[in-house]
Amino acid sequence: MTSPVLEFAGVSKDYRMLRPLRVDKLALSADERLAILGFDLAAAEVFVNLATGAILPDAGEVRVFGRPTSAIAESAEWLAVVDRFGIVSDRAVLLDGLTVLQNLAMPFTLEIEPPPDDIVRRATLLAREVGLPEEHWEHRVADLDADARLRIRLARAIALDPAIVLLEHPTASIERSRAGGLGRDVLDMVERRGIALVALTADETFARAVAPRVVTVDGRGRLGRRYFF
Repeated sequence: MTSPVLEFAGVSKDYRMLRPLRVDKLALSADERLAILGFDLAAAEVFVNLATGAILPDAGEVRVFGRPTSAIAESAEWLAVVDRFGIVSDRAVLLDGLTVLQNLAMPFTLEIEPPPDDIVRRATLLAREVGLPEEHWEHRVADLDADARLRIRLARAIALDPAIVLLEHPTASIERSRAGGLGRDVLDMVERRGIALVALTADETFARAVAPRVVTVDGRGRLGRRYFF
């Protein structure tokens, strides 16, 4: 195992729910994929914000790439850290009136009506990589189902070669029968790219498919241990 790229130690964060989010100990190496079962949507958002340094814990320490998030003092430093994360979340806005390729061009350029040829090629490669059928590429995003919209968010998350991908309840809106296949597709992709992954989910089928290590949240809101291989 390589050195951790993400660490939580004795972390507690009150987010105005029944109990604070607590992570006593968590270490993710650069070549590791982890699923966490049990955080609800609000807790998952807090976890992502803690991991990226957008918020600081009330107690304990979060370290990213070996550095405490509390030591990130300037906005430029923080943006440089955030750029090393790919975040898959319904909070990530898609432009429903534009096509799939136009949405996938956005990480590279604001010139999207139409995108330049070289950007179209990059967007096309992303679409193929995340399993978006070619017949969807020129469709408006508004006309696509939840599975396709999730894959667009995934493609945008990996577009700039992040070191870590964070997924917030990615299967919440898709058919349960698709969860296992989606998880296997995501795992194959991050393994090919050598990206670390944390998937926050309530779907055990997806968790088992997307990560060899699955950790559960206990009744006190703390992470326990559970593994599938």
